[in-house]
Amino acid sequence: MMTLKNTFALHVASLALALWQPAAMAQDNSEAETGDGAVSLSVEELKKQVIRLNRDLFILEEDLLYPASTQFAVFLSLDTGEFLKLDSVKLKVNDETVAAHLYTERQAKALQRGGMQRLHIGNLKTGEHEVTVFVEGIGPDNRAYKQAATYQLQKDTDTAALEVRIRDRSSDYQPEVAIVEWE
Repeated sequence: MMTLKNTFALHVASLALALWQPAAMAQDNSEAETGDGAVSLSVEELKKQVIRLNRDLFILEEDLLYPASTQFAVFLSLDTGEFLKLDSVKLKVNDETVAAHLYTERQAKALQRGGMQRLHIGNLKTGEHEVTVFVEGIGPDNRAYKQAATYQLQKDTDTAALEVRIRDRSSDYQPEVAIVEWE
C-alpha cells in the first residue's frame, strides 16, 4: 500500500523524468532532423506534461495540508440590515484566536446580498472543541453592539464545517448570532 509520502515522491520523480525525457528526445531529434518542427512539438508536449504534473502536485499538496480527517472550516453569512451594521468578527477555537476580520461597507453589503465568507480553514484533531465567535457593530438606535456565540463541536474523522449566521430578529428588534454545523 502506497503512503501519501511515497505518492508525493513518485510524482516528483515523474516530473523529473518528464523534464529529462523530452529534452533527451529533442536532442536526438535535432541530430536526426534539422527541422525545428520536431523540437517545437517536443517542447509543447513537455509544457503539457508539466501542467498536468503541476495540477497533480497541487492536489496532493492540498491533501497533505488539509487531510479530510482533520479538515475544519468556518463560514459567515449575514441576513441583517435593519438591526445591525457589521463592523468586525473574531473567531476563537479552544480559546485561541484563529481569525479576525474588519468589514468595509462594501464587504458588509455583499454579505447582506447573500454572500458567504470563509472565515477560517484549517486542521482540527478529533475530539471535543469549543468554537466561539465575537460579533461587533452598530445595533439599533446607533448604539455599539457586541454579541458572542459558542458552539461545542464534536469532531470526528470527517470534514467539519460550521456557519456563523447573523440574522435580524424582529421579535425584540435585535440581531441574533448563532453557530450551526453543516451536515
